[in-house]
Amino acid sequence: MKIVVSSGAGISAESGITTFRDAGGLWENYPVMDVASDEGFARDPALVHRFYNERRAQLVTVKPNAAHKLLAELEKNHDVQIITQNVDDLHERAGSTKVLHLHGELMKVRTMHQPYKFYQLPSDQLTDEGMCTSPDTCNLNGEHVRPHIVFFGEDVPNFAPACQLVQDADVFVVIGTTLSVYPAAALLQYAPETAKVFYIDPKPAKVPSWVTVIAKPATEGVADLVEILKSYE
Repeated sequence: MKIVVSSGAGISAESGITTFRDAGGLWENYPVMDVASDEGFARDPALVHRFYNERRAQLVTVKPNAAHKLLAELEKNHDVQIITQNVDDLHERAGSTKVLHLHGELMKVRTMHQPYKFYQLPSDQLTDEGMCTSPDTCNLNGEHVRPHIVFFGEDVPNFAPACQLVQDADVFVVIGTTLSVYPAAALLQYAPETAKVFYIDPKPAKVPSWVTVIAKPATEGVADLVEILKSYE
């Protein structure tokens, strides 16, 4: 059985990671457009690098929760593909082996002039100030880099591959999202008519009648999902 999961901020929130949507346009007390836009990066790259260094320092202190782990365990018996809006690496650390990041990856940076050249930042070498401490822009191996994050207004290059994955799903699961962030929210419309579709969120948005809603936090909802899936085996 091919299971495709689209995860949002709600699954990571249960591990202690906050998002800007929790604070009315502020992300950890920073105006979102100052730290997550091309304009903000051009205006003050040092601020943007400092912000993402702080996020990395936070990330290495948290752990995957039960929802991440249960999704990883599904790989024992099923073909499981994770599509995530989250930039953290909690799915990977829980053991999921096929993870597609829509909005970038926090523990990576990419070169300014070669956008498909990436550097993985080693979490065991992070300090309080992080990896990128240049006063104007981060230099790594002699190259200027930027966070490997899809800023507001930028294209989402992994959206087309994500749509294809959803179109091939036997089971499609949406977890921990308000279904208000596009294009990720549109993935629901790519599920084939033959697929069983689930939506897990404690405050679910309105969805079509063919979607089974599990109105619980991710950790509880995924546990329910696992039990439901057993009846399909």
